[in-house]
Amino acid sequence: MASNTKLYYCCSSSTFILLLLSIFIQCHSGKSEVLKVNYYGESCPKAEEIIKQEVIKLYNEHGNTAVSWVRNLFHDCMVKSCDASLLLETLNGIESEKRSGRSFGMRNFKYVNTIKAAIEKECPLTVSCADIVALSAKDGIVMLGGPSIEMKTGRKDSKESYLTMVEDSIPNHNDSISLVLSRFQSIGIDIEGTVALLGAHSVGRVHCVNLVHRLYPTVDPTLDPNYAEYLMRRCPSPNPDPNAVLYSRNDRETPMILDNNYFKNVLKHKGLLLVDEQLTSDPSTLPFVQKMAADNDYFHDQFSRAVLLLSENNPLSDDLGEIRKDCRFVNK
Repeated sequence: MASNTKLYYCCSSSTFILLLLSIFIQCHSGKSEVLKVNYYGESCPKAEEIIKQEVIKLYNEHGNTAVSWVRNLFHDCMVKSCDASLLLETLNGIESEKRSGRSFGMRNFKYVNTIKAAIEKECPLTVSCADIVALSAKDGIVMLGGPSIEMKTGRKDSKESYLTMVEDSIPNHNDSISLVLSRFQSIGIDIEGTVALLGAHSVGRVHCVNLVHRLYPTVDPTLDPNYAEYLMRRCPSPNPDPNAVLYSRNDRETPMILDNNYFKNVLKHKGLLLVDEQLTSDPSTLPFVQKMAADNDYFHDQFSRAVLLLSENNPLSDDLGEIRKDCRFVNK
């Protein structure tokens, strides 16, 4: 008690409050303590290179895997934490997040296991599936012509899934831009960063299931008429089969390059989804759309910043997570 009294009287009240705040932040913030650059430098020094080489090999065999890695990061990190909960299968009381309608169209999960197997061969039970999700996205972005991002590692894997949280965490293609901005803001990503992340729509494709509401029974008047005609050729039925491969590319000019053509297209009212179109009608997002459409380097800089913020959302510490042996299941 005497030592505590001595501490109090040696400091002014404001200094003492700052001291307590500093201690609280150190104990509770966690991001800087859990994650760091080259986390596996001693325990598995080849880890990041192995993941990179696997990503390159898979890209050369199945180019669309690079898009999957980017989407995996978004779907994993937006829900609770960047903890590979997305990868868990339904088993022993766990309900997979992949069962959510928000996961429609996601694929290539089996190739995450390919990467994990290569890592386990080099360093058993050392590298988390959550870090594989993050690093494969980092390397996938490069394969898509995007920026090189220095990403921290040290994430742990969740021991549970969060299926019931998915719809409240991941925006839907029909959601308003204000709701989308709010969802990203809840994990610390500002408007500029959110606009940049939506630039990931520059690559990949959208299934007709998510498009036809803009085409039938009447065409959305905000769509460019010529573009609407093209989309109706791609999606000729108002009731497309969700199991059929019926889709349109996000960007017809450079469909597998992560560039600012997306922003140029939305300014011409050629965005596929409602949220794409709303970027140009919302006064808080339009200036960033215009700036990114005019400057690809600026887009890449903001995209890099936002991806880092996304990838560092609420990482699990050692006592809360684990290193899964198989990314599909919690350890026994």
